[in-house]
This record gives sequence, C-alpha cells and structure tokens, in this order.
Amino acid sequence: MTESFSQNAARAQQLQLSLVMETLEGSELCFPELLNISCRKSISPHFEYMLSYILMSVISLLTAALNLLVITSISHFRQLHTPTNLILLSLAVSDFFLGLLMFFQIMLLDGCWLLGDLMCALYQYIDYVVSSASVGNMVIISFDRYVAICHPLHYSTQITQKRIQVCICLCWICSVILQSLILNDILQQPGRYHSCFGECVFFINYIAGIADLLFSFVFPITVIVLLYMRVFVVAVSQAHAMRSHIAAVTFQKSGKVTAKKSELKAAKTIGVVVIVFLLCLCPYYCVALTVQDNMMNTSSATFVICLYYFNSCLNPLIYALFYPWFRKSVKLIVTLKILQPDSCDANIL
Repeated sequence: MTESFSQNAARAQQLQLSLVMETLEGSELCFPELLNISCRKSISPHFEYMLSYILMSVISLLTAALNLLVITSISHFRQLHTPTNLILLSLAVSDFFLGLLMFFQIMLLDGCWLLGDLMCALYQYIDYVVSSASVGNMVIISFDRYVAICHPLHYSTQITQKRIQVCICLCWICSVILQSLILNDILQQPGRYHSCFGECVFFINYIAGIADLLFSFVFPITVIVLLYMRVFVVAVSQAHAMRSHIAAVTFQKSGKVTAKKSELKAAKTIGVVVIVFLLCLCPYYCVALTVQDNMMNTSSATFVICLYYFNSCLNPLIYALFYPWFRKSVKLIVTLKILQPDSCDANIL
C-alpha cells in the first residue's frame, strides 16, 4: 500500500513537472524561469521580424556613422567654425546619440527588455533629452536663418560664435531640466509602471504628457514654421531681385540690402532639413497622442519610431547633397588626410 502510494506520488510529481515544461516550451516568455512574473514575447511572423531587425540595424549604423562624419568635419576644420555650423554640430551630436539609442530600440522588437528597470528608465530619459535638444537645435537654426536672410546687416553683430555657444548650452540644459521634471516619477522609481518582468514601456501621466507635448513639439514647431515662412517670403523676393538687373538696381537705389547668395543657399538647405524633420516627427507624436493613457509600447509602434530615428540619418545625406564642403571634408577624413600636420587649416570652402 505504501509502495503504491509512493509510486502514485512520484507519477503525480512527474506529470506536474512535464506540464510545467510544456508550459515553458509552449509559452513565449521573456524569462522562462520566471513563469509567474515574466512578460510574454510579441508573436510576429519571422520574415517581418527579420526585416524590421535588419532595417533598424542599418539605419542605426548609418545614423551613427554619418553624423560622426559631420561632427569630425566641423570640429576639425577651422574654416567650418562658423555660427551656423556650430548649430549643425550640436544637431549632429543629438542625431549621433539617437543613432546609438536605436540599438536599444532593436532589443524591443520582440517585446522583451533584458537590461532591467533601471536601464529602461535611463534609456527613456536619455532618449527624451536628446530628442528635446534636437528640436531646440532646429529652433536655433531657424532663428539663425531668419536673421541672415531678413536682417543681413545685423547678422554679423547679432549672431556671433559666443552667443550661439550660449544658446546651444542653454538648449541642452533646458532639455535636461524639462525632461527631469516630466520623467520624475520614472527616475525616482524605475519600473513602477511595468506590469511584468522584462517590460519597458514609455509612460507619462496626463499633466506631464501635456507639458511634453507643448514644450517639445507645439511651441517649437510653431516658432520654426513662423520663422521659415518669413524666411521663405523674403528669400523668394530677393531671388527675383537677383535675377532681374533692373530690380537689383532698384534695390540698391532704394537703400535695401539683400542677403548673400551663399546665405540664400544655406537657407534653402536648412529649409529642406526642417521640412524633413517635420515630416518625420509629426507621425510619432500623432501616434503617441492617440494611444490610451499616453502609454506607448515601443515594440508596437516600429514604423513611426523607425521614421522618427530615420530623420537623424537623413540630415547628413542632405548636407552631402547641398554642401560641397561636407563632401570635401568627408573625402579627407576617409582618406585619413586629417592625420597630417596642419590638416585643420585645409581649404574646405
């Protein structure tokens, strides 16, 4: 009787163990050893998963590499140390970090975060700070082009390197402070909004979400659009004046001063940058606003996030298309000629 009871107990334990093993094998868990608290992996077709993985990896590598070329070019060659290029340098730094952060986004393709709650909070905080700084840099660029095109006589006195450096520092400092206030709950208690182990979601409460929307999107985008509408009107009128000798003479006699041709070209180039920026940024915020309770699982919004990061990859390509100095500097960097003595004084422009 005792032997029969022990055999039944052993069989029951074996059956229970086999059921647990089948559960672990059958369920797609982020951490199979944590059966009760582990998050489940998102189930997606293998082809779709691999395509997303390859696409985001390529974008991440290109973004980091191309923006590193911009940073090296402007930092190394002295001829490029102009106020406008300093802003482009700051923008390239923010885009470079976004390219690196995209590697972490790739980890979330299957819905699992393997680095813990602290790293999730840190990743989210840095992403918000860098994104906010990127928008701030766009505002500074728009103001720089506004003064250069609409008030060319005052440009050299109002837009100096020191003032631009101060504006860039304030942009980054304000981004750090703003996002520290918005993400205060997450920074104080990482993982407080996670429902299971292995989850990394972006959560912002209603008030903080409204503040982030206003200061990181609505106000900056409004300023950028208004400034560039004015720049566009003035640039078009000056372009017509340059094409017509009579109009040019009229401008001179009337005492009006037109912007330099190089300034107009720079305004056109940065205008393309701003338009591409808006096209890539708007879908992200639209999706973020339509998600209930301002909670967006990053793995479920691959397209808009990929488009958002792709903007950081496009900026250097736009520079390469419109700026001859960037193509020359890249050639010198790739051929390692920047390692030669006095290469920083090379003629790039």
